[in-house]
Amino acid sequence: MQVQPVPLPTSPTHEPRFYVIRHATRFRYSSAISESVMELRMCPRTATHQRTLSFHASTNPRAQLFEYTDHLQNIVHHFNITRQHKQLFINVEAVVQQSPTLDLPPSLTLEHWQKLDQMVQTSDYWEMLQPSYFAKPTDLLLALAQEFGLSRQQDPLTTLRLLTSQVYHTFQYTPNATQVDSPIDDALRLRKGVCQDFSHVMISLCRWLGIPARYVSGYLFHREQETRVANDATHAWVEALLPDLGWVGFDPTANRMAGVQHIRVALGRDYEDVPPTKGIFRGTAESELSVAVQVLRVSEPNHLPPQQDLPFGSVRNLLQPEAEPTASFQYQQQQQQ
Repeated sequence: MQVQPVPLPTSPTHEPRFYVIRHATRFRYSSAISESVMELRMCPRTATHQRTLSFHASTNPRAQLFEYTDHLQNIVHHFNITRQHKQLFINVEAVVQQSPTLDLPPSLTLEHWQKLDQMVQTSDYWEMLQPSYFAKPTDLLLALAQEFGLSRQQDPLTTLRLLTSQVYHTFQYTPNATQVDSPIDDALRLRKGVCQDFSHVMISLCRWLGIPARYVSGYLFHREQETRVANDATHAWVEALLPDLGWVGFDPTANRMAGVQHIRVALGRDYEDVPPTKGIFRGTAESELSVAVQVLRVSEPNHLPPQQDLPFGSVRNLLQPEAEPTASFQYQQQQQQ
């Protein structure tokens, strides 16, 4: 199969874009639980061409949210609910401004491989080069690298553009083909998955080539361009380090370079570092997760569209008193589509 490199983005307009992100999460439990402990990585980053103009998060049952910034400058909110509840709602709304990204050159040179190796040797990119929880070399991954003919025969930028298209054309976008905790070999074996899997495959191949690569959690506004990425869902893509260019975004799920339509939230070695929600609860219940996401473009940051009911209903206090459950904490988080 002949695959062409993903095209470079066209020259962007100089006008900024404004987006409204609404992200609602509901955990529903089969019986009342006595405690929830949760971390949120949902606040968009303010860096380079992106600015977060406003951010608001709330929960039901109500909880006080605390905030810290991790070592990669991701904003993390966390809370603890210590009273009985059968449902947990988390509502987030953010307004983000995106400015045009810089034009990329058509290619680099073969000498940029040497520049890249020098950067790696003299700077601290170790954790974005080593195997991580989800992005690691396996026999199936090495077989895929051989299938792609992956090497340093072309310059680094051209190599990554080609790799983006190869992953896109090799894997079928299939929601529910994998799970939130699926190892990389599940997607490699099935040749199916979602953006989480596409990104882990590409990150692993980048690191195999000696290119520092990181996982980007966020959102994609794609109503102006057809793509197979799920509508109104969280998204993930890859950033790779290139000499003279810095960290450059590649989206193997949508077969494009990351640009003004990609809204960055958190950076990590892989998904394990940056899930939108990550928590545990105390109880004997089974949990059911529902997620609703809206990504809307607006003309002005103060002209927000009206709130809409979620597919699973408006947020209301639906608590019913139950007997106190006794069980150890159980782990819960959501997959990125």
